Amino acid sequence: MADSVQKVISDKMTDNIYAESRLNKAGFVMPAPHCHPYCELFYVESGACSFFIGNNMFDLHEGDFMFIPPQVFHYTRYPYEACKRSNIFFREEVAGEKVRAVMPLKGEFFAQTRIFQVPEAYRGQISALIARMMREQKIGDERSAPMLETLLSELLLLCSRECRFLSSLPDAIHTTDSQIVKAAQFISEKYMDDIAMADIAAAAGYSPNYLSRKFREAAGIGVHEYLVFIRLQHAALELMSTDDSVTEIALRCGFSDGNYFKDAFKKKYGVTPRAYRK
Repeated sequence: MADSVQKVISDKMTDNIYAESRLNKAGFVMPAPHCHPYCELFYVESGACSFFIGNNMFDLHEGDFMFIPPQVFHYTRYPYEACKRSNIFFREEVAGEKVRAVMPLKGEFFAQTRIFQVPEAYRGQISALIARMMREQKIGDERSAPMLETLLSELLLLCSRECRFLSSLPDAIHTTDSQIVKAAQFISEKYMDDIAMADIAAAAGYSPNYLSRKFREAAGIGVHEYLVFIRLQHAALELMSTDDSVTEIALRCGFSDGNYFKDAFKKKYGVTPRAYRK
C-alpha cells in the first residue's frame, strides 16, 4: 500500500483505551489518510471539519460525534475555521456486553459508520468525561485501565440515552464535492473490474487530470492508491470469510498480478495474505 496511508495510533496504545484532544487551525490538513484495527469516536467540541470516510464526505459541526469502525479509510480537513476535536480509540470488546446491548441497534451499532448529535445541554458533560479520560491516562497506575473502561461506558451510555442518532447518513450534510463522492462510489462498486482512470473520471464527470488533482485534494490520497486500498480491504475480508485460494481472491478483487497483490497486502497489513488468514 502507498506510504501516504498510515497508522497514527499504535496497537499498544489501544490495548485498552486511548483518548486525545487537539485544536486544529483553519486550513490544517491531515498528512495522510489512514485506517486502524480498532474503533474510533471522533467528537467535534467546537468549530467544524470536513470528513472523508468510506465513499462519502460529510461536514461535522460542534456537538457532532462520528463512530468509525475498524479498518475503515478516513481523512479529515479543516477548511472552515479552528476546530477542537477529541478522539477516543478502543477495541469493541472493552465496551462490555451490557453497554453494547443498550446501544442503538444493540451489537450492530459497532458494525458501521454512525453519526450522532449531542444536545447542547449535555455537551459540557461529554467534554468533561473526555477530559477525565485524558487525565486518567496520565496517572497510569493499576487502577487506570478499569477507570478508563468505566468512563468509556459512562460516555457511551450517556450518548445512547441523550443523543440524536441519524438512522442514515443524509444528503443534507454532504459537502459540495459530489463528483469526488461519485468517483469513490464508482471505485467501490467496480473495484473487481479492470478499470482505468478514464473510466473513473467519466463516472465523476471530470477529465482524468482534473479528477486526479481534485481527488487528492479532497481525500488526501491518489485515485489509484484509493482503488488499491479498496481492493485490499475486500481481499482481507475474503481471506477471513472464505476458503478460496489467495490467487482466486486476488483476481476476484481486481489484482491481475499475484506478486503485486502480495507485496501491496504485506505493506498495508504487515503480513502476507496467508499469514493474515491464519
